[in-house]
Order: sequence, then C-alpha cells, then structure tokens
Amino acid sequence: MMGATAPTDTRSEVLEVHGQRHTAVGGGMMVHEDAAKSRSTVTSEFIEKQTPGLNPMQLIQYLPGVNTSSVDPLGINGGQMTMRGLNQTQIGFTLEGFPINDIGNYAVYPQEIVDSENLRMINVEQGSADLDSPHISATGGAVDMYLIDPTDRFGAHLDGTYGNYDSKRIFARVNTGLIGRSHLKGFMSFSYADEHSWRGPGNQTKFHGETKWVNAWGDGNVISFSLIGNQSESILFPTSTLATWKSLGIHNTYSDTWNPKSPSGNYYKLHRNPFTNIYASAPSTFTLTDNLTLTETPYFWYGNGNGGGAYNESLKSQQYGAQSLSASIGPYNASNTSSLLLYNPSNTQTYRPGSVTKLSLHTGINRLTVGYWFEYSKQIQTGPYSLVNMETGAPLNEYGGGPNLVLSNGITAQYRDWMTQTRVNTLFIDDSLSLLNNRLTLEGGLKYTFINRQGHNFLPDTSTGPYVNGSWQEPLPAVSIRYKINNENQLFASSTTNFRIPQNTSLFDSGAYKKGQGYATKANLNVKPEISISEEFGWRYQGPLVSSTITYFHYNFTNRLYSQTVIDPTGYTYSRSINGGGSHADGVDFEIGTRPILYHLRPYFSAEYVNARTDSNVGAGNGDYVFSKGKFAPQTPKYQFGFHLDYDDGHLFAGYGLKYVAKQYSTFINDQSIPDYLTMDVNAGYRFKDIGPMKAPTLRLNLQNITNKHYLGFVNGTNANGLSTIGVHGTRIAGGSTSYTIAAPFFVGGTASVDF
Repeated sequence: MMGATAPTDTRSEVLEVHGQRHTAVGGGMMVHEDAAKSRSTVTSEFIEKQTPGLNPMQLIQYLPGVNTSSVDPLGINGGQMTMRGLNQTQIGFTLEGFPINDIGNYAVYPQEIVDSENLRMINVEQGSADLDSPHISATGGAVDMYLIDPTDRFGAHLDGTYGNYDSKRIFARVNTGLIGRSHLKGFMSFSYADEHSWRGPGNQTKFHGETKWVNAWGDGNVISFSLIGNQSESILFPTSTLATWKSLGIHNTYSDTWNPKSPSGNYYKLHRNPFTNIYASAPSTFTLTDNLTLTETPYFWYGNGNGGGAYNESLKSQQYGAQSLSASIGPYNASNTSSLLLYNPSNTQTYRPGSVTKLSLHTGINRLTVGYWFEYSKQIQTGPYSLVNMETGAPLNEYGGGPNLVLSNGITAQYRDWMTQTRVNTLFIDDSLSLLNNRLTLEGGLKYTFINRQGHNFLPDTSTGPYVNGSWQEPLPAVSIRYKINNENQLFASSTTNFRIPQNTSLFDSGAYKKGQGYATKANLNVKPEISISEEFGWRYQGPLVSSTITYFHYNFTNRLYSQTVIDPTGYTYSRSINGGGSHADGVDFEIGTRPILYHLRPYFSAEYVNARTDSNVGAGNGDYVFSKGKFAPQTPKYQFGFHLDYDDGHLFAGYGLKYVAKQYSTFINDQSIPDYLTMDVNAGYRFKDIGPMKAPTLRLNLQNITNKHYLGFVNGTNANGLSTIGVHGTRIAGGSTSYTIAAPFFVGGTASVDF
C-alpha cells in the first residue's frame, strides 16, 4: 500500500523521525509507524554510530526478516541479501524515489548507492512494495532509502577512518545554508575509501560524490534535486563450493603470482570489477489547491562497468555461430599460436530515464491518488576478448578495449553481444478512507503494469534469430486495514499482489557455441512472470517507553523463476531460464525496542520464524525431476535473531550488536546446506564539548565480527540436488555444484569526526 511514507513522497513531515536525539526507540532502530503493513526502519541516529561508509545492506542487518552478508568489512566489494527467504533480485530498492535494481537482472550493488553519512533513514518493507514504487521485480518486499535534507545554516562535516587491512576512508560534506533571501539550500559531499583485500591480493577503492538541493515555499511546495556519482575499482573475491571450502577455507583466493612462461587465468589482476554510476532524481511536490497535490519524481540512471575474467582461447578453430573460423588478435594468429590467454570482461552499459507522477485529492476523510510511472531503458551488454600484457599479467584495457579477437570473416568475437530496450508503463490508483476520528483506515488500490522488451542479439545462428520481443501485463491489486484501539495499540492487515518479469538474459543465446548443439546459454521466450500474493496481520504497541510489533505473514508464489542447467541426451550441457513451479511460506516477525531505561540503555531485539516450502518437484535438467515437493525452501533460514544494545548519555556512547542466522539449504531437496552462524559487533565513542568553531568533535571505535568467525555467509545460487539422487521417473541424477560467499572477517576501525 502507499501508506504514509511512500518512496516518492517528499514533504519533510512525511519523513519525520519521531524521538529526540539520544532518546529515540532502540537507539534509532524504530520509529512511530502507522502503515497498514509490516515496515521496519533504521534512522540516522543508529547509522552515524556504525563504521562510516557501510553500505545500506550492512546497516539493516538487525531488522526482522533481513539476512545480509558482505565479502569485505567496509562493503566496498558489494554484498548479498535475502528477506523472508527471498533474494535481492526479488526486493525493490529505491533512493529518493528512483529505482536502484539493475533493469536487466534485478541485482543490487549496495556499494554503489549512497554514503552512510548522508542517509536520513532506511525503510524496510518485508512483505510488499508500495503501489507507486517503480519496480518490475519486487515480489518480496522493498527497501526505501532517503537522504538527509540540507540545513538552513552554512556548515560542514568531516570524518576520517583508519582500520586493519590498511583501510582508509575520508568523508566531507558542506551545507550552503539558505542562499540569500531565497528558500534554496543544498549540500555537496565527497568520499574516498580504500582497503586491501583481506583474503588474496589486490585492493578495493571507491570515489563517491553526492549533492542534494531543496527549494521549499508556500504551504507544502517542495522542489528537490539529488545527484549521486560513484566510481569503484575492486578485485573480485572468488566464491567457494562446499568442497573448496572444506579444503581451503578462507585461503581460496586468486593468485598473486604471474608467470609469463605459464600464464594463468587465476591471476588476480584479471578479475577486476570497475564500475561508474551516475544517479539523478528530482522528487518534488506541488500544492495545487487546498485539496489537490501533485508529486513528480523524474530520474535518470547511468551505469557502465564489468566483472573481469580470463580464458585460454584457441586461435585455430574459433566458432562464430555454426561457422568454424580461425582468429587473430594483435600480433597473434593461427599460424604463430594455438592457444592464448585473453581477458574477457562482461561489460554492461545502462541508460535509464523515467518518472513517477502522482495526483492526490484530499476531501475530508477520503484521499484518492492516481498515478503513472513511465520508464525507458537501454542496456548494452558485451563480452569482448582482448590482449593481456604478458609482462605484468594485467589486461591492456580493463573494459576489453584495444586489440580484440578478430575472426577470419572480419567480425570481432564476443561471448555475448546484445542490446535490450525495456519500456514500462504503469497506472495505479489508491483510495484511502479514514473513519472514527482516524482510528480506522481502509485502503484499496490497483496497479496495472505494461512492459515491453525488445532485444537485438548480434551473435549469429541463435535459436531465436537476431530480434526478440517480450511483453507482459499484469493487474496488481492491494488492500489494507488499520485500526487504532487506542493511542498506543493498533492492529493492521494487508493483502498485496506483485510480479517479477523474467530477466533479460532469458531472451538471448550466448556463451560458447558447439556445432549441432548451439550456445551454452539458451534463450527461453516462454518463461512466465513470477507472481506473489502476500498477506499480513499484525499488532503494534507504541507506548511512551516501549514499542513493539508482531506480524504473521503468508506468501504464495507461482511460476518461480530460476536458472536451470540442462544435460541433453547427447551429454551436452547448457543453461536456461525456466519457471520452477510454486512455493509458499508462513512465518512470524517480531521486534521490540525501548527509549532510554536504566543508565541510558536502549535495547532492541528482533526475531523471525519462517516455514517456507517448495510446492513442486523441480526439473533436474535431464528430463526428470527431483523430489522437492514439500521440502524446505533454499536460501531461507528458519530462524533469525537480532539484538542491539545502545548506551548514550550525550557524550559517551557505546553499542553491542548480535546476529544469529540458522542454517540455509542450497538445494531444492535439502541435501546440502551452510551451517548457522552467530556474529557480534561493538562500537564505542565520545563526543567532546565544542572547541571554538569545531562542534562536537568525536572519536569512536568500531569492531565488526569480534570473534573473527570464518563462515559461509550466503548461498549464491540454488541447485535441484547437490548429491547424486534418483529422480521422480527413476533416472539417476548427478549431483550439482553450488557456490557460496565467504563472509567478511574481524575488522577494527577508528574514526575522528567534527562538525563546523
């Protein structure tokens, strides 16, 4: 439902965080909430005490239903997340009202989004996204982020951090204050971070800049503009299989040694992850009449980068579709070399403008909102082969430019080469009725989405031809009710429908080509959208000292989307996107927090129990199915607990956090899993009195994973089965291999900060 804090609402009172500094519930981990659905929030009071620069996924780890994992302490290399067992490609992310998920595969790269010092709050909606949320993949909830507003007075903030792994970060922000006699004000900020890889060679660096400008006048008129720029350069961490983890543990790394006489694709300089992003958004509100409000949120999303890799290529017998050709690159050709190590990055370039428009009519006890979301995106994805510097082992160009692999027919060879254009047209209407002096709120809405995808695959001899199209449309109803028993107690219930269209990769053949068999990844134009229906019923208590929420939830999925590995009768193996049947889950979320109790202490506790089950026997790829019906859903911990204790007397502050995550299956028949784990974090600091122009100079210490636990933190993908098994039709099905992410280790960082 759209509720009181929809992602495209901009007025300051909508985003109000209740509770004064040092007295907010749970140390800034709960706010006064009136939404008729589950929603949890962390605010700037909690965020500013954590390690500076943590990405948004790391900052919400204690909230109910949230399971996050980072591969490096500062989160510069990214992270993974599930919520109620649903992964990040099923969760819609927004910042200042614009979408963050990749438009093609719906992935989220949290290291690219925002500097933590500029975050005002993060709303986590565990069950469903709001009707005006600009998403085509949010079947499992939403995460909405909001920047702080510029201040009315001129000022600045500066902080610097140093920690182990030679990690360094500096952040600076300047507020202009109100400019002249106008209502215009803004801030500009910049940060730089660098850390050595904690396992293996290389390092991670990040340049990040943000600016926000606000002009408010009259009664509720606000024009806001935000611009975010990010440039990162990382060395990827290799994932692990269970066998690799048992044999190598955290020592599964890329090589730091280069031998020109025996070049290896495992060399770390060939596994880069450069990326540049620019995000712009202008969420603005206009009061047209006393009863009519217009909200407009135009945005633009640009991204360009890749994940690097390297392969040994034979120049004597290249396949270009069905044709067998020789190839050359730079000084090398089929006559002077048979095999050559080449750099092969997966380039992606995205252009994504869009806008969300809402018109709201307030007439006494009724509020009617109608809106329209339009987006047009173009995504160009290539996989060129280029030369490696044989003296240093580094690619001549990290984007695969320079000398490329050219076939004897004059065509440049690539393992993928396609363009996707996606047009989204979404209409939504929402009607809210407030009765009994606002004690009873009834709300109902409908979102109707039309999506068209046009793809051009430049590879030859594809199963679909060069031009492919996909179109989907879906009505998405939502209803909710909230009843305030009194000022402290309220009940709420909601039911919503969401869908996720297939990833753009389902439109295209790509990868290595085998004559008579086709490409290693095959298009599947018959994949249906994934549909989710979510129901929630909850009770909130929001008293003067204690706040708590308990929510029962149920969700049901049809046409679950996942990637399948297929072994055809000849033994040829390929992958494709398919619908994997249905699943359902029942569970309970709980959170409780207090304002300061004894000795300025503010505890917060969250818990989740979920019983998620697969409703179908999943295809194994050889024409048979595994016995997965009724099995526990993979990537889903049955239990999670989060605890955080905050102390703050205005000068001295400290915090202790604990997170427990139960085991997670990685296969649909539950024959492989990663163990449960428990991690703990600590922070402590002191705010000094003002010294001349320096306001509240502060020193603090942050410790993450204080027991230095080495563990597998995330299931990257799922397989039908991990061990050999007998299928539904009696055939023997070989075991598959699943990859896992190794979580970040112990980290200690010291920070000095000051305001002016």
